[in-house]
Amino acid sequence: MGSVLEEFYAELERRRLVALWRVVRGLMPSQPQSRFLPHLWRWKDLRALATSAAELVVVDRAAERRVLGLENPGVPGSCAATPTLWAAVQILLPGEVAPAHRHSQGAVRFILQGEGAYTTVEGEKHVMRRGDLVLTPSWLWHDHGNVGQEPTIWFDGLDIPLVATLDASFFEQFHEHAQPAGEAPNHRWSYPWTETAPALMRRGEGDATPFDDLALQYVNGSGGPVLPTLACWVQRLRPGVYTRAHRHVSSAVYVIFEGSGFSVLGGERFGWGPGDMFAVPPWTWHEHANPSSEREAILFSIQDTPVLQALGLYREEAYEAHDGRQPVTREFAG
Repeated sequence: MGSVLEEFYAELERRRLVALWRVVRGLMPSQPQSRFLPHLWRWKDLRALATSAAELVVVDRAAERRVLGLENPGVPGSCAATPTLWAAVQILLPGEVAPAHRHSQGAVRFILQGEGAYTTVEGEKHVMRRGDLVLTPSWLWHDHGNVGQEPTIWFDGLDIPLVATLDASFFEQFHEHAQPAGEAPNHRWSYPWTETAPALMRRGEGDATPFDDLALQYVNGSGGPVLPTLACWVQRLRPGVYTRAHRHVSSAVYVIFEGSGFSVLGGERFGWGPGDMFAVPPWTWHEHANPSSEREAILFSIQDTPVLQALGLYREEAYEAHDGRQPVTREFAG
């Protein structure tokens, strides 16, 4: 019987068939088993290496963009921070213009350092200042320029891994280096920090959630996420706040805009400060804390929630044991 069954399996392989009963546990586990790991990237390293890249690499048609992507250590070679999210830092020097192009991937830019840069989206010029969020939706022409006196560094968030998984990527260069640009008085694709900050500061005790304290989602004109595949959030962790842990099937990448504190991700404690970035893979317990007695912490994040919700796959769960806080089993030392 054994040899007959082995021959049967060999015949399936020759015919490019798979016996489900042999692989079902791997294909349909009882809960998500992501190979991606929680990880944190330090701002001091990101800024130093971006500065080095600016000295070594010219922004032109060959390079397109001077970008350093965050690659998750759990999946070497993935060019991804989580299964669906690309996250990176991009630097543009005074006088430079990153060439115009468009692609299937949707992108967001959150400005971290510098004055005088701009992004042109479909001919509309959006000035980029610290804390501003600028969108470049799928298949819209966009280029970046810097007319200021100092380098500008921003956080890039894109759905590159998701689009790659779907084999749905298209890319096209504009026929000129840059688009003709006009002003964008209505901020159709931008969220200035001068408007975001007051809205965030208006959040009070009654708006607090147990998992994120005071959080505010950026929304489009219809009240939905900024892009079909990406949601953007900004949140305040008030002094002394320690949130409860939860997990969800969506993943996220966080950027520390102001303040310091720590997050516990899958039982590992990650201390963070301004400019640091960390990834939260799917179905990973996570909680945040601001131990300061005086200063608030502000965190920006991108999340792939819209994709999971659109597919009817979104699920989340609160951590019920230990008053909602995970036991810390190790300290991140990277």
